[in-house]
Amino acid sequence: MANTESNTAEAVTAPSAPRRHTKSERLLEMLRTGTGASLDDMMEATGWQAHTVRAAMTGLRKRGIPITRHIEGNTAVWSAAPSLAESNA
Repeated sequence: MANTESNTAEAVTAPSAPRRHTKSERLLEMLRTGTGASLDDMMEATGWQAHTVRAAMTGLRKRGIPITRHIEGNTAVWSAAPSLAESNA
């Protein structure tokens, strides 16, 4: 029984990517493009409201994915570094 508890604890602490074919994965893909994505673009792609998109980005940060924000003109653009698998391809 102690082994299953330690396995569960390890699974919780290890950073993980979103499941395949989800809105969270779509959001992460948008963030990992070279140009990043605006809030309006992310809302349109996911069908979520602004506060939900921001909460999803917080969830990605908690999983260990660094997300940065910069301003282009009058628009805030968020981006994330490509994954190691993508950069090695």
